[in-house]
Amino acid sequence: MSRRTPRTRSLHVAGPDGTPIRAWSAGSGIPVLLCNGLGASPSAWPAVVSDDSGFQVVGWDHRGLGASRRPRDPGRVQIEDHVADARAVLDAFGLPAATVVGWSLGVNVAFELALEDPGRVDGVLAVAGVPGGSFSSLFGPLGVPRRLRAPVGRLSSRLLPVIGPLLPVLTRSVQPWHTLLAPAVAGRSTPEAARLGALATVVGEFAEHDWGWFRHLAVAVADHAPLDLSSLSCPVTFLAGRYDTLVDVADVRAAAVAVPGARYREFPATHFLPLEAPGAMRDELRRLAARRPTRI
Repeated sequence: MSRRTPRTRSLHVAGPDGTPIRAWSAGSGIPVLLCNGLGASPSAWPAVVSDDSGFQVVGWDHRGLGASRRPRDPGRVQIEDHVADARAVLDAFGLPAATVVGWSLGVNVAFELALEDPGRVDGVLAVAGVPGGSFSSLFGPLGVPRRLRAPVGRLSSRLLPVIGPLLPVLTRSVQPWHTLLAPAVAGRSTPEAARLGALATVVGEFAEHDWGWFRHLAVAVADHAPLDLSSLSCPVTFLAGRYDTLVDVADVRAAAVAVPGARYREFPATHFLPLEAPGAMRDELRRLAARRPTRI
């Protein structure tokens, strides 16, 4: 897989509160809105944003990260604010509707948009995330009791300004680091296991963030309550990593059961599913997009 940065075109749009947001578009074809993981770039989705993917993928930098500015009111970083930015991005690129992909925090955004504005969502591909109540799913695979997950999540977030700048040091020794993250994947010589270099690149990009602000955004996710998805009418697919330490795979599985007709697929992977199984992400998105409603 090539490690070059996906070719994107950018423009600046204003969120409903006036916050300048950097929006981007890559590829051409079926409209896709990417609600990315917090602070992630298009590089995290190599097979989806490639020129030959068959998708026109649009997305944005989260408030205060990348080339997007911070809101004047620092409290305007709730999930609802990200949803408003997602609408602004769709409008900026002239897309009345799109198949929506969410990763991690982006899963919350994708489902909020689908519930608030179902006419703009042709389907939801939810990757390594749950529909609200994200902090209650943190560290489940590590044995942290559910009642303690949110407090532990808030406490650990205090370390982000310290840990973030150290990420480049970790990526220099990416092989042993990856072995610790996902032993089942590290032991294989498959194309997915060969994505380690791209993973290191994306983590290196993370290290450039202002980690005090990143922590502020991350803690705001804790305020997003669990969502009732039973009323959704669009097709939905959930993808989970068996070795994900940030999202309890049991919670993802339960969310899929609660959505009528939802598809669920589990991978021997970590939270970095878009990089560990890029081809599968593209294939699942194509499968989901094929189920999108016909619009007059």
